[in-house]
Amino acid sequence: MPQPNSVTITDVQAAQERLLGIAHCTPVLTSTIVNERTNSLVFFKCENFQRTGSFKFRGAYNALAQLSAAQKQKGVLTYSSGNHAQAIALAGQLLNIPATIVMPDDAPAVKQTATRSYGAEVILYNRQETNREELAQNLASDRNLTLIPPYDHPHVVAGQGTAALELIAEVGQLDLLLVCCGGGGLISGCAIATKALLPNCQVIGVEPELADDATRSFHSKTLQTVTNPDTIADGARTPSLGKITFPLVLHYVDDMVTVSEADILRTMFFLWERLKIVVEPTGVLAAAALLEGVVTAPQAKIGVLISGGNVDLSQVGKLYTQI
Repeated sequence: MPQPNSVTITDVQAAQERLLGIAHCTPVLTSTIVNERTNSLVFFKCENFQRTGSFKFRGAYNALAQLSAAQKQKGVLTYSSGNHAQAIALAGQLLNIPATIVMPDDAPAVKQTATRSYGAEVILYNRQETNREELAQNLASDRNLTLIPPYDHPHVVAGQGTAALELIAEVGQLDLLLVCCGGGGLISGCAIATKALLPNCQVIGVEPELADDATRSFHSKTLQTVTNPDTIADGARTPSLGKITFPLVLHYVDDMVTVSEADILRTMFFLWERLKIVVEPTGVLAAAALLEGVVTAPQAKIGVLISGGNVDLSQVGKLYTQI
């Protein structure tokens, strides 16, 4: 297993330089009602306002920008349920790198449409019948494309960590940082950045109860997996932490917790209604842990990563009836 020094604060800071003027410096929002409800001072880092609607653009652009001229000319391939797909597609468009994306056929239509709109070739598969990693590996090999996985890549991890650098630069000292977790790219990068700048800040990752592989892996210290979990948080349906992200999570993260499907939906609509921002189910995982009382830190200064806002609006009515 790779050591937890596979990505360092130096890598995250270098990524920040590459992204300067390319990625958005996303807003940090506060809410009086949230502060009163949690008895804390809460800062939401809103990556739903990032290019392509999620933090994924940071890691995708950082990875593609470092490819060789030959790799850029031949093109890249990735697999993603939507947000990394869009991020690679846009980064490829900006850097003039052809992009091929392997997506599940049940990925939200809004994410499929957006990915194609950035000029990428989209190849759909049935997640019940096909292993996406194997399909992607075979396609990349056959077409001689560079594979850029959605989270288990050092340049992707470093890029994602820039979200925490920005948050800390804006709000200063934090006692706690809550971060959504799927494959571990965002929480790994953010934890590396946070521990370098604020070593006493606690970093906690949040997963859906129905996709709790990272939480089980963290507490057992043994890599655990999950197969096609039926969670509304489609960005957290990853089978496991990666060879790179697992040791990073073990080394830098202080705890991992889970939230229920009801927690996710209540929090999503609360943020829509009270903060007036559109956030997708995966994007509210960290906020749900705080607002639903899974994590409590009274009198603390708390950072919360809102990871994305790509919602299929045609499904909102159906989601609302599930609360």
